[in-house]
Amino acid sequence: MNDVAIRVEGLGKRYRLGQRQRYRALRDLLGDALRAPSRLLRPNGAGRNGQPQHIWALKDVTFAVRQGEVFGLVGRNGAGKTTLLKILARVTRPTTGHAEVHGRMGTLLEVGTGFHPELSGRENVFLSGAILGMSRREILRKFDEIVAFAEVEKFIDTPLKHYSTGMQMRLAFAVAAHLEPEILLIDEVLAVGDLEFQKKCLGKMSEVARGGRTILFVSHQLNQIRRLCGTVIWVDAGTIRQMGPTAQVVGAYEAAMTSGQWGSRAREDGPTVKARFLGWEIAEPRNSRPNVLETHGPLTVRFRVEVNQPMRNVHHGVALFNSDNQLMWAWSASNLQLVPGLHYICYRFPGLPLRPAIYSWQVSLWDDDGQVDLWNCSPEMIIATENYQHALDEWNGVLNVPCSFEVNQPL
Repeated sequence: MNDVAIRVEGLGKRYRLGQRQRYRALRDLLGDALRAPSRLLRPNGAGRNGQPQHIWALKDVTFAVRQGEVFGLVGRNGAGKTTLLKILARVTRPTTGHAEVHGRMGTLLEVGTGFHPELSGRENVFLSGAILGMSRREILRKFDEIVAFAEVEKFIDTPLKHYSTGMQMRLAFAVAAHLEPEILLIDEVLAVGDLEFQKKCLGKMSEVARGGRTILFVSHQLNQIRRLCGTVIWVDAGTIRQMGPTAQVVGAYEAAMTSGQWGSRAREDGPTVKARFLGWEIAEPRNSRPNVLETHGPLTVRFRVEVNQPMRNVHHGVALFNSDNQLMWAWSASNLQLVPGLHYICYRFPGLPLRPAIYSWQVSLWDDDGQVDLWNCSPEMIIATENYQHALDEWNGVLNVPCSFEVNQPL
């Protein structure tokens, strides 16, 4: 097919766990040898049997995107969506398979790609535009349009470090959207609190699509996917779970996300492991969808764990992340004693004053021998409470706190 903009065949990406390297002095190596001589015989990232441990972020992914199509990518955190875009953008190389991209590409994979905090907004427009492939003449021709679109005219000569995250995001999107690429890759950059600017971004992307350009768009905001995309790919655990018309695929994904079918974890290791988390839920207040929080009041979050062997001196940790993998909250407990059987680890909160969005829990168990289990819980938690945030995006934060307001005159 001559009208194919993106072709992906048998794509796979494997990462080696613990591959991050750091400089180690001779005293470090000698200390390790005295504490645990066998460690010197295992390469970094190796398991107890001495073999390297790997994880497949993508495996056997195949699809094609025609020129002028708007493709959506949906899936949970860690499903492999961003890895796929990074391979297409030539940021990382695939382990297996290959990907072909036909046409000039513009990418917006992270907020502020190519931005420097010490430079002004004006200087960053030229810097980011050059990194994205725009000539200086092209940037000059579109500069006023970019600044007006981003709504940062008053701050264009202010150092970027004084911009809010929302302002940086608007400027980054404006630069990428005005690149006029034949193919545009966008990864979750429309998660701006300002609804008016979201509408403007969607309008710009629709304009780009009507111009015959191809868009591959990743977003957790399913209404944006519905509005913009004609075809959607649902990525789960590194593979394509479903691909087809937007309404059909998004409907299936939404149903799976809210039905609780991901609330239970498969027992891949069976009873040979000491302990394993099996599921989680919002136990109170009760809801037909146990991963959705719709009220601001007290709540109980419950994690189900199966213990197969008596465990002493257990350390347990829990963490809550937003969709950008930013840590919202964490806690831990030590010196726990667990007997074989089913256990519920419960957390009771007076409320979770977080802005409406998608969040994910992570829970872990450790003992004297090391990590027993670490689980990135599924399904993700959806906070669907009333929004009490500021109307302007640059004054929005992560907290969503109800409050009362009044103006009084002193007596």
